[in-house]
Amino acid sequence: MAVVLRVRPPNPRERAAPSVLHVLNQRAVLFASEEPGGTGNGPGRPRRNLEFEFDHVFGERATQEEVFQHTTLPLLDTLLAGYNCSVFAYGASGVGKTHTMMGSKSTPGIVHLATVELYKRLEAMKDRSCEVLVSYQQVYKERVYDLLKPQGPLNIWEQPGKGVVAQGLSLHQPKTPEQLLGLLAKGNKNRAQRSTKANAASSRSHAIFQIQVKHWDLTGGDPHVAKLSFIDLAGSERAWDTPGRGEGMWEGTSINRSLLAFKSVVRALAGAKGGQCHVPFRDSKLTLLLKDSLVGSFRSTGIAAVSPAAPTKEVEEPTGLQELPGLEESIRLEELKDLESPGTEESPGLEESPGLEESPGLEESPGLEEAALPCYGWV
Repeated sequence: MAVVLRVRPPNPRERAAPSVLHVLNQRAVLFASEEPGGTGNGPGRPRRNLEFEFDHVFGERATQEEVFQHTTLPLLDTLLAGYNCSVFAYGASGVGKTHTMMGSKSTPGIVHLATVELYKRLEAMKDRSCEVLVSYQQVYKERVYDLLKPQGPLNIWEQPGKGVVAQGLSLHQPKTPEQLLGLLAKGNKNRAQRSTKANAASSRSHAIFQIQVKHWDLTGGDPHVAKLSFIDLAGSERAWDTPGRGEGMWEGTSINRSLLAFKSVVRALAGAKGGQCHVPFRDSKLTLLLKDSLVGSFRSTGIAAVSPAAPTKEVEEPTGLQELPGLEESIRLEELKDLESPGTEESPGLEESPGLEESPGLEESPGLEEAALPCYGWV
């Protein structure tokens, strides 16, 4: 699993504060905390300089196209060869995860760019027949919901040989990139959001947008079937970012609990390389749904989004880096699994869903630009 870091530009509120995160090169960043002056209560904290390395570092001026070229474009070859692929976006609330994934009308995100490129490649495969299926779900307060066909929470379970199944999850068959992006826009409108101190439109759920591709030779032979999962993890929460009690506090607690479960799974998988140990996939609905994206024939890229701004509330790391000292231990999964032979079966978790739902004709589906277009900004 490759892990990259994207540093977003400071927002207006942060510009008055000193930058404490500095990009050294395309693979390393330096966290340099400012040394506070002494007070009547005693001397200031000592200065800290911590350097972290990643597979790639994107600075504040990096474009959406550059991020796509390095993180997602290489996965399309892998997808068409029959391997499952995943792109994760994670970090604190308000550091640019959803902007990276979804983008805006003027700066489309990696999902939009991947969709356009994928259909170009499929259209170029003149000697093969192709099929694209799409699903979109969210994990909200430890319940799974269909974002393309709103209904009550879905039951999920693991079936031997079939993987994790979300009962009743709708599947859609877009014929064009315009139709696929229209489905993405529709699902985004149904995603849970709430205003917090860190972000005026904070995503309060983990979203999993999956594109399954099946293609086979017109003269016969086994098909290649694989899926590309775009996983936009809700931002980690701090108590002062979600003031008050009730629904907002419950959401924040649920988000943190599922993110902790995700980190526990990652640690266990990293520790199990070359051996065997218990991997706690069942600790959260999120990790259970991601199981077949983390084991078996897969390739993944994790995009850690951060802000360069100085900390608040006496936190010693900048926004999004509260846990960076343990990032490589808890997140990095490079070469966790060797790629195996291309799969020839339907992706688990999809074949148990109800019949396909045809996407509306182009005249009923948003245009390519309009479909990608909710203007998230740096969310």
